[in-house]
Amino acid sequence: MMRCREAIDVLADYLESTLTPEVLEQLELHLRDCAPCRAYLATYKRAAELAAKVNRVEMPPAMRQRLRDFLSGPGSGTSQ
Repeated sequence: MMRCREAIDVLADYLESTLTPEVLEQLELHLRDCAPCRAYLATYKRAAELAAKVNRVEMPPAMRQRLRDFLSGPGSGTSQ
């Protein structure tokens, strides 16, 4: 029997329909009997739907360069 932690670990694959038939069956059996995991799945689905709707904003080139400069500056862990 699948445990809650295992169910949570495969939810992304479940939503992408990439689970093996065996794991899919185990997850569906678990979800049938586990109200907390069903609630978690509903929340997970909603979050995925909202994330898909978020507009990607392109960073202006000057800001991107400043960020690169900052990240490669002193203390960044890169050798200079």
